[in-house]
Amino acid sequence: MSETVTADRLADLTDKARSVFGNLVIDKRRLPMSQLQKRGVPAYVGEWVLDAIVPGEGPLTAEESEKLQEWASRFIPGPRDAKRIQHRLKSGEHVKVLTPVEVEIQLHPHKPRQFARLSLLGIREAYISDEIVRQHPALLDEGMWGVVELLYVEGVGVAITSFRPMQASVDLELFQEARREFTLEEWRWLLLLSMGYNPTVFSPQEQTLLLCRLIPLVQKSAHLMELAPKGTGKSYIYENISPHVKLVSGGNVSPAVMFVNNATERWGILARYAVVVLDEVQTLRFDKPAEIVGGLKGFLANGRLSRGGLHETSSDCSFVMLANITLNEQQQPMKQPLVEELPEFLRETAFLDRIRGLLPGWKLRKLTADCFANTLGLKADFFGDALLELRHALEIDEYCYRRVRIRGTRRYQRNEEAVRSLASGLMKIQFPHMDVTDEQLRTYCVDPAAELRQQIWSQIYMLDAEYRQYSEAIECALT
Repeated sequence: MSETVTADRLADLTDKARSVFGNLVIDKRRLPMSQLQKRGVPAYVGEWVLDAIVPGEGPLTAEESEKLQEWASRFIPGPRDAKRIQHRLKSGEHVKVLTPVEVEIQLHPHKPRQFARLSLLGIREAYISDEIVRQHPALLDEGMWGVVELLYVEGVGVAITSFRPMQASVDLELFQEARREFTLEEWRWLLLLSMGYNPTVFSPQEQTLLLCRLIPLVQKSAHLMELAPKGTGKSYIYENISPHVKLVSGGNVSPAVMFVNNATERWGILARYAVVVLDEVQTLRFDKPAEIVGGLKGFLANGRLSRGGLHETSSDCSFVMLANITLNEQQQPMKQPLVEELPEFLRETAFLDRIRGLLPGWKLRKLTADCFANTLGLKADFFGDALLELRHALEIDEYCYRRVRIRGTRRYQRNEEAVRSLASGLMKIQFPHMDVTDEQLRTYCVDPAAELRQQIWSQIYMLDAEYRQYSEAIECALT
């Protein structure tokens, strides 16, 4: 495809996206130019700020950059600003900042407590009214980003006097109908642009692999592993797509963090987020690894969370593990089995079997400057919320359950369940309106889903003779 033809097709897609989605699209070049992410804000926050302060398309002008930086310096606290803000509050100032807020409840027998945490400001306990919490219940779960107004009140401490959250309203039916306005190629390109990628750089196979990273957002309990060399952007989409996605990168991972803190009775991240991602698992420090793997096996199998029999709940959170692997000169994995570079306790086959699929990230190119979006895409906050809303498109789950099966007499039930779940996720991403031919379903949903499951199944098959009573190859059919 010539550069002229490609440019024309991108221009046509831009016009159509603007026509169909209106102010829900944004020029993806503007956020990197803004330098907002150097202040520690994710893309879904940065784009919200851009649209509020300097709306428009095209590269940022010098005047827009100056206006944006002036606003950011006033309202987005940096790592060194916490004590300065605390001093301003102590001096009686009314302070307005953009920051994440999370509400804690402690039900003490004599005096229940409710307070807000503002971790970026170093404020562990701030007063927040019942009215604000009732208006924004997500504050009680994973927390919310928003503009808060703070005041220090004698005898009370720091108080939140107002809270204006980022908001992106999504009508799932309208989103599904909007898909009808685009061809499949246009829709895939729009999704990739919304993720921050330039679709014209990637082959169709690479595009599909990039879209597979969205499966945990649109599909409940879609547990994935991605193995890839450094520089392929494994974690980028997860840390920039939604506040409902928790990326754990570095530090200690404990049963209290993952499942429940028995001392405080606070549920862990698997109960509070839609997606939990462990990044670079080789470098994470795991406290009580045997307890973590034991708890994860139960959670991955049936969605139940418990710890020591004291607490129990259910969660449809999707769990993702990202890890770096070493490639040879042919850019293929150097070691077999692939999971050999994971911590030993994560190589247990009973644990791996509960992972739906393994994304072969070594088949993706390393990211260079031309790999990133250079035109319009959906705003990150709207895009993330739309993907999460697709979790509730149960009619697509039912459709794939009915249509997708594995061939053969020695088929393994968990393989079939995994392929159906992953195929349903890919259908939600690419065909949310359910207007799909059998050929499209097979090519863009079922075959890639089978490849993801085959990658993990081949590892299990290699490591454990117990599984060799079943067919080694996963072959799918449509009924």
